[in-house]
Amino acid sequence: MPETESALVKKGGLAPVRAPVRLPARAPSGGARQPAQTEPWAASLASFVGRGFSFPMRVDQDGSIGLTRGTENLDASVRVILSTAPGERLMRPQFGCRIWDLLFEPVNFNTLGLMDQAVRDAILQWEPRVDVTEVECAPDPQDPYLVHIRIAYRVRDTNDRRNLVYPFYVIPREG
Repeated sequence: MPETESALVKKGGLAPVRAPVRLPARAPSGGARQPAQTEPWAASLASFVGRGFSFPMRVDQDGSIGLTRGTENLDASVRVILSTAPGERLMRPQFGCRIWDLLFEPVNFNTLGLMDQAVRDAILQWEPRVDVTEVECAPDPQDPYLVHIRIAYRVRDTNDRRNLVYPFYVIPREG
């Protein structure tokens, strides 16, 4: 005689099946429409993406520490990863991005390729909520010491595609 579903769950057997989450529709212009708080998937996004301290830290209108929510939190998280050199955080010395190892290197194709790989590796390791689809490192035509790092990524829970441009300045070697 088959056991009930609740009995199997208690024994560590089968888990109850949940209904799939319906993804949001796209706006006709191609951009993502803003979620209404009453839509069922909005709660799923909020619980998946979460919220965190704003960076740089600030005080909000109520006098408490400012927080970021939703996809704004993901952008802030990626910026924190890229802005942190490994070894900067005392209790998590591996956290950060190795682009800072290239700070004093000349801007050439080899350095740009190393920057590309360092960004991909850091986001893959430290931001599990996104999948990086493209990283493009390009030198600025007017400033020889500026590299624009363009990152295209997809939010895993919602399939929302986003991009971010991070400016990285190198310091030329003397002599």
